[in-house]
Amino acid sequence: MERKGPGGSVALSGRLRMLADMVTPGSRLVDVGCDHGFLSIYLVQEGACPTVLAMDVREGPLAAAKRHVEAYGLGEYITLRLSDGLGAYRAGEAEALVCAGMGGRLMERILREGMDLAWGMREVILQPQSEIPQFRAFLREAGFGIVQEDAIREDGKYYFAMKARPGAGDSGQMPAGRGGERDAAGGGAEDAGTRELYDLFGEHLLKRRHPVLFAYLRQRRSYLGRLGADLEAAGSARADGRLEEVRRELAQIEEAFCRYG
Repeated sequence: MERKGPGGSVALSGRLRMLADMVTPGSRLVDVGCDHGFLSIYLVQEGACPTVLAMDVREGPLAAAKRHVEAYGLGEYITLRLSDGLGAYRAGEAEALVCAGMGGRLMERILREGMDLAWGMREVILQPQSEIPQFRAFLREAGFGIVQEDAIREDGKYYFAMKARPGAGDSGQMPAGRGGERDAAGGGAEDAGTRELYDLFGEHLLKRRHPVLFAYLRQRRSYLGRLGADLEAAGSARADGRLEEVRRELAQIEEAFCRYG
């Protein structure tokens, strides 16, 4: 049921709307790193989530979120809580988790430290801002299977989002211990090269031949081509080492282009 409060309907940016569209309707949600709270407000207004627990580690953004929730008249449905990651979350309060607007390493830490709580979710919806290939590998090796991906280019920047479910990754089980140590023993049907390609660029994006990923690959190839030429001209041992890395990534990009036909 839609809940349009006195403040009218909230408008989301494209990158936040991409996250909202991944949430399974009817899910109680915990929004980790809620910032201004607009994603939480939108999901309640649209009737996608009956309740939302919006949390942030910083008091300033949380205060802003509180003002926005009150302005839209949704205090009955959105609970605000100061929390470092999932530290203030209690098991069973939500079926879905959203985490966005931070680097992949920080996002990995949040999930590692709250691994048992994250495994209690039906789905986790994530939008890391950096270290994306490493973050995809972490999810897979920690037993989370990525079931949906999307991408958008907004204000000159590329954003990649993914929905994952616990128990569908390489290991098929939660890593031992609350810290969520990696279990790299799992393999799956794909060979190592294909898994690396999926970690780099996203399995579902490649299989869908996603146009935004295609544009990103073209931009990245152009940048690496220029960088490679500069490194060749430098001719130093350090430059030669970096040049090998550039050539390897360019080869992986060409392999990704092959998936587009």
